Amino acid sequence: MADTYDLVIKGGTLVNHSGIGKADIGVRGGKIAGIGNIDSADAGETIDVTGLHVLPGVVDSQVHFREPGAEHKETLAAGSRAAVLGGVTAVFEMPNTDPLTTNAGALADKVARGRAGMFCDFAFYVGATRENIAELPELERLEGSAGIKVFIGSSTGNLLVDDEESLSQVIAAINRRAAFHSEDEARLIERKAVRREGDPTSHTEWRDPEAAMISTKQLLRLAHEHGKRVHVLHISTGEEMRLLAAHKDVASVELTPQHLTLLADEAYGVLGNKAQMNPPLRDAAHQEALWWGLDQGIVDVLGSDHAPHTLEEKAQTYPASPSGMPGVQTLVPIMLDHVNKGRLTLERFVDLTSHGPQRIFGMACKGRIACGYDADFTIVDMKAERTIDDDWIASVCGWTPFAGRTVSAWPKGTVIRGRRVMWEDEILGKAGGEPVRFLEALSA
Repeated sequence: MADTYDLVIKGGTLVNHSGIGKADIGVRGGKIAGIGNIDSADAGETIDVTGLHVLPGVVDSQVHFREPGAEHKETLAAGSRAAVLGGVTAVFEMPNTDPLTTNAGALADKVARGRAGMFCDFAFYVGATRENIAELPELERLEGSAGIKVFIGSSTGNLLVDDEESLSQVIAAINRRAAFHSEDEARLIERKAVRREGDPTSHTEWRDPEAAMISTKQLLRLAHEHGKRVHVLHISTGEEMRLLAAHKDVASVELTPQHLTLLADEAYGVLGNKAQMNPPLRDAAHQEALWWGLDQGIVDVLGSDHAPHTLEEKAQTYPASPSGMPGVQTLVPIMLDHVNKGRLTLERFVDLTSHGPQRIFGMACKGRIACGYDADFTIVDMKAERTIDDDWIASVCGWTPFAGRTVSAWPKGTVIRGRRVMWEDEILGKAGGEPVRFLEALSA
């Protein structure tokens, strides 16, 4: 008797653990139940994806969706709509909201909001503070927790752990891999005079490579002292990349599409304050070092660091203008354009956006096209030339630094747990996001 499926994805080119090749996928009960040559007659629904590539669902492990507290520039609903329009099936959201996500109640509130209104699956980082160190081992295991996030250097919001004693206590307390914004706060304070009013190019001079290097050296030393795993976010300097290559036993590494694509001088010239982010965009030498780290396998994941602000906020005179730019909706087309230009392979893209997040964060049943895993797929047209524009952006902020850029590939569809949630730039159905589960918290 033939197997029957709720859904068959038919005729596509799969990219999974077996490489790249033609195969169908059968889905039952929201899970992958078969891979191979599957008769569509055995399915309740069939999606014909002939000529398209089927990737494991893309995971964006660093977004700021601003809710609660700053819904005028982003919400969980709008941010997750942007995610699925861009082919992203799950996001890890950051704790610098208002109130801060630093306790069980704030986390539970976000999870409830996510279930009620998010279109993609989700997890939320819990922010470390000097006051909640004793609670971190419990907080990192709660439902919907992506783990612990630590701001060593100040960015948007009020979370900061910048003294070595407190940072050491945080690292000693954690059990799961924790994520770190790594810039040295003392150096940033010392160099504030470097900033020039009205000149956002001085942002890159102020938050210099040394500020990042001082912090990352300290972080790696403490990780080794305590035997703990650390995830270093949005690396921007060549010196850090070479340092991290020698510490892969404790450290995983994230890059952003912005740091791989935009050069400081060019971006500030075109975008002005819109190009301002933390850590900042840098020059071609640093960017080439980031690509070297990606090519050498030092880099584990791509995260968009989606950090939207309104155009009015961005238009304030530097340095009053806030740092951050949207990115969750453009991660897939920007990076697949790099694939088509030969900067990385499609298999490496999948490793950075699906297999890598599954491996380093320990997601349960996500990040792979394999039997028993959630039926999460990012379906892409690798031959679709499109120009990114602000009108396509679903974020409340309504703009993208990549407006006007023509790319050579495009997300065609987004499938989450066997449900088609986006097809051809259209959101299908109601919000249905659920918390991502993690292997180290299954018994919580």
